[in-house]
Amino acid sequence: MSIYSTVAAYIWEINTDGIQDLDCMIFANLRNSLLPKFFVMGFTEGMIAGGAAGVIAETVLYPIDTIKTRLQASGPILSHFSLFFALHCIPIPKCYRLASSLKRNSMYCSILSLVAHGGGKIILEGLYSGLAGNLAGVLPASAIFVGVYEPTKQKLLKSLPENLSALAQLTAGVIGGAASSLVRVPTEVVKQRMQTGQFASAPDAVRLIVSKEGFKGLYAGYGSFLLRDLPFDAIQFCIYEQMLMGYKLLAKRDLKDAEIAIVGAFAGAITGAMTTPLDVVKTRLMVQGSANQYKGIFDCARTIAKEEGTRALLKGVGPRVLWIGVGGAIFFGVLEKTKQILAQRCPEPKM
Repeated sequence: MSIYSTVAAYIWEINTDGIQDLDCMIFANLRNSLLPKFFVMGFTEGMIAGGAAGVIAETVLYPIDTIKTRLQASGPILSHFSLFFALHCIPIPKCYRLASSLKRNSMYCSILSLVAHGGGKIILEGLYSGLAGNLAGVLPASAIFVGVYEPTKQKLLKSLPENLSALAQLTAGVIGGAASSLVRVPTEVVKQRMQTGQFASAPDAVRLIVSKEGFKGLYAGYGSFLLRDLPFDAIQFCIYEQMLMGYKLLAKRDLKDAEIAIVGAFAGAITGAMTTPLDVVKTRLMVQGSANQYKGIFDCARTIAKEEGTRALLKGVGPRVLWIGVGGAIFFGVLEKTKQILAQRCPEPKM
């Protein structure tokens, strides 16, 4: 049994037989509801599978995401020390105080002194800063996204010509991303503020952000988030679906779990690299807080390019490609296996 089969089966088996019966009864009731059948079934199965896949992928890869965020949040003063600070989980404000006293030509001596000062240890607990609060948002966000994506895609595939399947997947990805953004953006804001050492806990982060910046502070960088994530969601799922279709045609059989994971990894890595500049802008806008260093998406991109060079827009591209590539393998592997288990445990009755 593959790792995806084991994980997905475990998620299901933690329920008792009675709860499984209740799950299937809920599915049956939803099938008989007044809502369109394609939407009800796609939405409910997508929510369960998407929620499980999102939580597992996020938990496994959270440390890489933390390092990526710290690299992207560092400004020009920290450019030569950002990876060191990220790995040692030194809060961004403290990074600036330390780095501002260091001379560029004494970088290696400075790093050695910092290692001596901080003990030279990579703090694993810091790499998981904000995980619990983030999972509370990832679960509903992933569930909503896949729950909206699946029925929307199926409806569009039936409505459009076969040669426009990519358009159906792109459109469904945009619609699913827009629906889930209402949950994903506040979650991302709180997560990234905690990853950069601004807050100690998710409740404190929410309370202080709202008190200082108002409720809109939880949606800081919302425009840049949509600018990054709507094309990201659409492109990633489209690449995944198209590669999956092509692979199946070549293999002339259903794909194995490992093959699905490989396809998901390629789709994630390609999309992650393509959207890194948008991710850098989104991160800077989200972590700036009430300082308002940047006036908007284009001002942020222009300021970064002017003060730090255009290469700064690719900060964190390595961790991001690694994170999303491996994340794609885990996410799509668990997603497909969970959908398969759901179909087997609660089969659709014959008409």
